This record gives sequence, C-alpha cells and structure tokens, in this order.
Amino acid sequence: MLLVLTTGGTIDKVYFDASSEYEIGEPTVPLVFRESGVGLEWRLEPLLRKDSLEMTDEDRAEIRRACAEAAEEKILITHGTDTMSLTAEALTGLPGKTIVLTGALAPARFRVTDAIFNLGLALGAVQSLPPGVYLAMNGTIFPAGKVRKNREAGRFEAV
Repeated sequence: MLLVLTTGGTIDKVYFDASSEYEIGEPTVPLVFRESGVGLEWRLEPLLRKDSLEMTDEDRAEIRRACAEAAEEKILITHGTDTMSLTAEALTGLPGKTIVLTGALAPARFRVTDAIFNLGLALGAVQSLPPGVYLAMNGTIFPAGKVRKNREAGRFEAV
C-alpha cells in the first residue's frame, strides 16, 4: 500500500482571476490517479494546504512525523517546488521508508501542466527505488540533498 501525503503547493492551486489570486484547493491526486487508471492500493492523507514559501520548520516536522508514524513503507508527497528540496533533506534518515516528493510548476487543473507527468514519475519511482528520500521532477529522480530548483530555467538540477 502507498501513502500519499499532500502539503499544498502549485500542484493543487486554484486561480480565480488574471491578477493571480489563488488558494490551495482540494488535492488533485485522486483525480489524476483515477483518470490515469492507477490500480495499486493507496491512501490519501492531506496534511497541509500551503505554498511552500510559507512552510516552516514546524510544518516540516509535521511531515516527518507523518512519514515516521505511517504504517506504509512507500510514501509519495506532493509539495510546492520552491522549498521541496529543503523538506526532502528534513526527511532523510527514516529507516525502511522510500519517500518521493513531487510537485508542479503549473497547477494540475491547468490544461497545460507538468503535474500529471511528475506524479507518474513519482509513482514509478516510489515503487522501484530503495529506501531513501528522493525528488521526482522534470523527468529525473534526484536524491535528497543533491538537488536544487533553478528558478530562472524553470527546472530542477543536480548539485
């Protein structure tokens, strides 16, 4: 069984107008998984609804606690891209857990989005990687602590 934790971020944003007014909406993972015909058993636990720039150390501790206490060994986390790498580093060292964080540069509700591709990549990664913490973005799997977001290029890259 897979645990899916949602924390907010662009992947779940709902925009209201051209002036970029938004809120973090309901998790989009159930819709994406249903439309994609995902057949494995999974459980959804919405933890936060935050833009990752607003995440605190206390939020990261809550995410870590949820991972540590989960019965599941495989955990997929949706997260805002701006501080995803910081959260990944905060999750390292949980024995026996394979944790993959992913997000999107455009909301899953948009017609053109990287959310669906990134979720598929993360779903494959969490099922096939050994225990550890990883980021799945832009068609690449990065180990925690060895990745950063290049905002100017709009992608993640190894460091």
